[in-house]
Amino acid sequence: MLEEVKQKYASSLDISLETVGLLEIDWRSFLQGVVLQEKGDMWMFDEQSIFFHNGKLVGGIKSFETLLMDEFHYQNCRPLELYEAMAEEAYRLKFARSSNDVVYLDISIDNGPSRRLLIELFSEVCPRTCYNFKCLCTGEKGRSEENGLKLHYQGSILHRVVKNGWVQGGDIDVGKGNGGYSVYGATFEDESFAVPFDRRGVLAMANHGRHTNRSQFFITFQACPWMNKKYVAFGRVIEGFDLLSDIEALETFNERPKKDCIVQSCGVFFDAEEAAKLQAAKEEERKKLAMELKAARAVKVEKEKEVEEIKVEQNGEVGVDETDENKRLDDTLDNVADNTANFIV
Repeated sequence: MLEEVKQKYASSLDISLETVGLLEIDWRSFLQGVVLQEKGDMWMFDEQSIFFHNGKLVGGIKSFETLLMDEFHYQNCRPLELYEAMAEEAYRLKFARSSNDVVYLDISIDNGPSRRLLIELFSEVCPRTCYNFKCLCTGEKGRSEENGLKLHYQGSILHRVVKNGWVQGGDIDVGKGNGGYSVYGATFEDESFAVPFDRRGVLAMANHGRHTNRSQFFITFQACPWMNKKYVAFGRVIEGFDLLSDIEALETFNERPKKDCIVQSCGVFFDAEEAAKLQAAKEEERKKLAMELKAARAVKVEKEKEVEEIKVEQNGEVGVDETDENKRLDDTLDNVADNTANFIV
């Protein structure tokens, strides 16, 4: 809708339009700030998009359509469901085109139903750290050869909740906060401090000094700039705002939650490497089909040339057999083209 307005009016009117897409946790955090600032009816706001005009809040999609009608006499004829479908597709493509893995932690509070945290791992920035976390989510490394410890987050607890700070877990040893083990051994080095602690939902390794990373991790409840250069941040929560808020609200004793927070299951939600392999295989198949189509067209052109030569020799009289052969070639080309189109879709 915004693009259509821009195309129609941006050249004749002094207007600028900007669209900003947010992940679930960023959107909820942003909306929370807007609600606190605007108050009033915004407490009941539950839409998935919000609009501003000249720095002032307009509201949701209906309010924005009213503004467009009043200001530009623009009327939207497309259903809301279409825009929702387009947004979902853009959200899917964001991760499909990314080189980052996405993992999940299904967490129960006080033996209640499990709810999910979706976490994007910054594999390009911290590949070793991300691989450690990913393997601990899948449990694919089995048990440690040194001490027989099960290298898996499943069944572990979130043992520490710091109000306005962070939630900590990943002690796969005793669960008290003083244990843990990595897939590389007892500890591994600090890989990079490039990712800042600038927002809610940053995922980082817990440590007890330089180069002492194990399996323990923490997730921030807010920006913690004092953590920069002290802890290795390597991912962020992208979905699970309400679950993170409920964990933060838990009553604690010496920063230990009074209700058990257990990782009931965990694993890989989106594997970037596997997705890249699948995409490469699709591209190879597409090229193969395109080559087959090109070869079939060449055969058809050659056949048409032969037919033309026969026409000249026979004063334009073409037998039924040649016509049937051309029809068969046309049908073959149509089938190849259909297969190629279906594959690309």
